[in-house]
Amino acid sequence: MLSCGNGSEPYNNKLPVTPPVVSDTVKCYSRAKQEFDLINRYYKLPNGLYKENYPAQDGDRNSSYLWPYFCLVDAAVTLTQIGYDVNLTTLCDNYQLYYRSGANGNNLGGYGSASSGITGQGTRFYDDNSIVGLTLVEAYNITKQQKYLDQATVVVNFLKSGVDNLLGGAMWWNEDEKNIANDANSNKPTCANGYATLFLLEYYAVCPDAEKASVLTFAKTEYAWLKKNLMDPADKCYWNDMNTAGVVNTTKWTYNTGVMIQNGVRLYRITGDKTYMDDAIASADGSYDRFVRSRNNIALTFPDSDPWFNTKLLRGYIDLAPLYKNADNYIKTYYNFINNAYKNARTSDGFYYEDWTGASPKRFYSLLMQDAVVESYGALSIYKKEVLSIK
Repeated sequence: MLSCGNGSEPYNNKLPVTPPVVSDTVKCYSRAKQEFDLINRYYKLPNGLYKENYPAQDGDRNSSYLWPYFCLVDAAVTLTQIGYDVNLTTLCDNYQLYYRSGANGNNLGGYGSASSGITGQGTRFYDDNSIVGLTLVEAYNITKQQKYLDQATVVVNFLKSGVDNLLGGAMWWNEDEKNIANDANSNKPTCANGYATLFLLEYYAVCPDAEKASVLTFAKTEYAWLKKNLMDPADKCYWNDMNTAGVVNTTKWTYNTGVMIQNGVRLYRITGDKTYMDDAIASADGSYDRFVRSRNNIALTFPDSDPWFNTKLLRGYIDLAPLYKNADNYIKTYYNFINNAYKNARTSDGFYYEDWTGASPKRFYSLLMQDAVVESYGALSIYKKEVLSIK
């Protein structure tokens, strides 16, 4: 991933700005479903998996990597919660096409980064597996089918294998590159540990009583390590990772702070410890201050790259909003931003640019870019309590 250099205003520790009130008739659920249907028209493969890109790009595999696939499933969860029938169970069942029963000499099941179309391949990343686990828990909550809870339990066991005592605890980014000096991919990142925490807290709500204490302890330990080692005390946003030498990569991505806001909200609700809520509020304020600025002559925008990352920050704001009224302003800014994309940042076929300001299409062809639109509009629809009028 590369940081964007787009001539936007530099970070200047500005105070959050209240977005203008926009009165319109946008139905977020309609725009979410419209983009989901477009994805299925152009990206879906006969075996139920999806293309990485449309149009195809050099080096594309026969089907997408796990990352854009689980992002599509995550988006489909929001559509299902709204009231659409988007075959969520089929989408979740096709995770098994990424499943590896073991790797690196162990027999622990987990989901690989790629698929042959029949079975899983590639490296098994702990953040990937955590988000797969999250959607499996959601599928269980929606369908009450035990198989999804059983599959989520497999993810818990896989995550445990990623943790060791080096660097004070926490898990590595992936199974293949643990504690390899001078390997940039050998690190303990916010994404792996943050999404593991979020998954564990969601799993905690539905797991058998006998597991609850250990699952909560695991989640709280992960959270504490992240707060101690990767939270910037200046703005309460989260740095990217710590390498094998204990050196912190101070790059900041919106999704890393977003997931920690979600974790703070959940831990506060579970434990009643106000410190967690205070953490979430501080990170929400800090992230708005850090990431929102003028770009392409638009006064208030989120970063103009990697919209799925921004989607995850939105999810943090939405989770926090019932506890903190300022989060609603942050959500309104995001709502205005995605509506600008609808008007000014789409191809003639209806695919959204990576850059929602409209300045450049960039990687519009990526499934991941379109997934972000579906999940964002789906989450906004639920937040706005829209009533689905057409099924």
